[in-house]
Amino acid sequence: MQVECRFFGPFREDVGERSVQLSTDAETYGDLLAELERAHPALEGRILDDGSLSGDVSVTRDKRNIRQIDGLETPVEDGDVIRLTPSITGGLDGRP
Repeated sequence: MQVECRFFGPFREDVGERSVQLSTDAETYGDLLAELERAHPALEGRILDDGSLSGDVSVTRDKRNIRQIDGLETPVEDGDVIRLTPSITGGLDGRP
């Protein structure tokens, strides 16, 4: 099946492209993301962390975060558009 992977922020810099078309036999996003890390060594360890999804990345399938679907067990479907963006974190800095 074919999927499109779109990269944002430092992930785009690591891959050197805005997006790539990927032909895959991966059944789950866990398998797909592991395959993506193997294909682009600069991503290794930045997406998956000891078999879990890194807290530093947001992965969406057709604009929906996979953490809100089935996480790494989310099934891959032909034609999926995957977006990898850095997680945005923040908090109170003491100002009112």
